[in-house]
Amino acid sequence: MQNVFIINFWPLYEILDEIKEHLSFKIIKFENEEDFQNNLVFDRLDYLVISKADYKLLLNKNINDKNFLYFNDFPSSLKKLLELINIKLIKLKFNQQSKILIKGYELNLNSKFFSKGNLKSKLTEKEIEIILYLNNKKIKHDVADLEKNIWGYSANMETHTVETHIYRLRKKISDLFKDEKFILSHKNGYFID
Repeated sequence: MQNVFIINFWPLYEILDEIKEHLSFKIIKFENEEDFQNNLVFDRLDYLVISKADYKLLLNKNINDKNFLYFNDFPSSLKKLLELINIKLIKLKFNQQSKILIKGYELNLNSKFFSKGNLKSKLTEKEIEIILYLNNKKIKHDVADLEKNIWGYSANMETHTVETHIYRLRKKISDLFKDEKFILSHKNGYFID
């Protein structure tokens, strides 16, 4: 189980503590930055730090910047906050693993190769993010969800970025592996079954 460390952000800790049985991560609070620095094993990768303080003050201990979420204010809703935390944890978890098996394919995060048997294709960072996001949650993701959680676009932004990336990724997989069904689409969105 991954850990989420909360530093000097008591309202957030109290909210998450009340719903902890529904969370897929463990929450741990630290009284201050000094306690955090003295008690954390910094070479671990399975943690996320949420702080209201400027996290750059903590970086003097060689903490990986990718392990931080910094908030001046709460996100607009608890649902949004949990989405941000879960996405960050997904990225951290998968960054720890070099090879992931998905539907008979091997995704190597270090080399960025997607392979099956003797065939392999180089993927872009965004293509990898799309595959990991679609594979991690076995639900259908609509365009707005992907825009927000992979590209960080606002809901009102008019763009065809998602459709274009999905089209190119599906074509790449179809052309090389002759697989038309790796990423499926449905009226409710895209998914990997």
